[in-house]
This record gives sequence, structure tokens and C-alpha cells, in this order.
Amino acid sequence: MASTAAQRGPDLSTLDLDEEIRRLKRERNAVILAHYYQESEIQDLADVIGDSLQLAQAAQKTQADVILFAGVHFMAETAKILNPGRIVLVPDMLAGCSLADGCPVDRFKAWKARYPGAVVVSYINCSAAVKAESDYIVTSSNAEKIVNAIPKDRQVLFAPDKNLGRYVAKQTGRELVLWQGSCIVHETFSLRKLEQIRVAHPNAKIIAHPECEAPLLDLADFIGSTAALLRFVENDNAEEFIVLTESGILHQMHKRAPTKTLIPAPPLANCACNECPFMRLNTPEKVYLALRDLEPRLEMPEELRARAQVPIDRMLALS
Repeated sequence: MASTAAQRGPDLSTLDLDEEIRRLKRERNAVILAHYYQESEIQDLADVIGDSLQLAQAAQKTQADVILFAGVHFMAETAKILNPGRIVLVPDMLAGCSLADGCPVDRFKAWKARYPGAVVVSYINCSAAVKAESDYIVTSSNAEKIVNAIPKDRQVLFAPDKNLGRYVAKQTGRELVLWQGSCIVHETFSLRKLEQIRVAHPNAKIIAHPECEAPLLDLADFIGSTAALLRFVENDNAEEFIVLTESGILHQMHKRAPTKTLIPAPPLANCACNECPFMRLNTPEKVYLALRDLEPRLEMPEELRARAQVPIDRMLALS
């Protein structure tokens, strides 16, 4: 039976992890791509910090031999789809996504088959297998633009996020057939508690990610992707903002707008439910070990990768 120490893993307490990670990046010719929802230590070590679209674009352009993706599994899959010849590392392979997990490809294909001839638009928060069954991939940054580019006489299926799909339908005036999925973080925000905060901070602007439910979006002064929310806080003349998205973005907001007051939107319960539990599986220790060992690596069959690249390329061409 393995010892308790072995079960805990190697003792990294004597290492300067920041310096070791920077050293390994140089030695491996590696790049760290990190989502805004990662913990602040990982964001500060990253070469590129962004939302899903920005990170997909960065993955497309990189010249590194090794891509370490500090995000969740579907994001690393996107990097591998765009970089078949490069090593793609995931600090923790269990870092999944409730949207991707709630849209298994067998059920997705059965749903799609009920609407022959429809154009299939899938949010990037889905598996490579679902991407391969889609006509277009979108992010919250470009979903409206891409749906508008589809001929008006074509029926459009939108998966897997019903809240983003409902918002895009409202913005475009299109009738979309929606897969009934949602993000566990953005579904936890409490309308009642948000109204209480608004009373306590009457001058604060409410900014929200379109993955939030419609009643919350109805109260928002600004709705946008994670990157768009960051830009809004940086450039708007308000001094207080109530932020309805995963709280990891507050780190970059504080750095870009240090004089402004940022109030994370409260979840339904007294918990840290506005933190994505999957995103937070990644740690600096796991980043170090992944770069040291070049494991865990994300791999996929070439046939699947090539099919999944087609709708991603369509997205990037329109973005």
C-alpha cells in the first residue's frame, strides 16, 4: 500500500515555484495560456490571459513547442485541434465544464437529427466530439455576429448554453432552437441578493456575462464576454461595479482599474459558488509538475481533430 506521503505527491515546499515554472518555460519553449477564471497566481505566470476567443486566437498563432493550457478541458482540446503537432498539457485532466459535460455527443447527434437541414451553432464550451458535429463554433464575444451571418431562411440550432442562446436570439431577432444546458457558476447568482446589493450601492453599474439567466441580464447595465466586461470596467466612468461572472476576473479588473470598487455578485447560498470548481482544480504546483514531466498530455484521434477544426476555422475567419 502506498505511503501517505506518496499519496500526497512530491513535496514542493522548498521550491520557488514561480521561478521554476519560468525556467521550465524557457527550457521547454513552452507558453502558458490562462483563462481569466484561473486563480491569480496562475494568471500572473501566464504568457497570455484571455477569454475563450482570445485564447483560441493565441493558440492559433503560437510558435511554442509546448502549450500548457490553464483552463478547462475543452479549452485545451481547442488548442490541440489548432496545433496537432505541438504538445498540449493540462495541469489537471479532471478540470471539466458543466456545459460540455451536459452535452454528450450521442444525445447531441440525436437532437441534431430531429432538425434536418438546420445550421448547427455550438458554443465553444463543448467537447471536440460535439464541435465535430457542428457547422460553426462561437464564443460569447462573437456569437451574435456569427448568427447574424447565417442566412435568415435557415433554421439555427444553438448548443449547449440556453442562457447565451436566449440572449443571442433576443439580440439578433432570430428564432433559435436551444439545447437546454447551463453553466453551474452563472446559474447560481441570486436575483434577490442582487437587488439587495443594488439598493446598498445605488451608483454601481451591474455588468453581466450572457451565460447568466434572463432576469439577471434584465437588470444589467452592460452585458458582454469576460474580455468585454474587463474593458468596460477599465474604460467606463463609474466608480463601482457589481460583477456577474466567475470571480477570477476580478484579479485582472483590479490590476486594470485599481481605484474602482468591484463587488462580486452573490450566489444563492453562502458559499464560494461564484468560483468555478473545475477552473480551480489547476494550481501552481500542478502547472510546475506538468511542465517538468510534460504530462498530462491531451491527445485525440486525427480524424476527430480534423473534423472539429472546420467549424473553429469558420469562427476564427469571422472573428
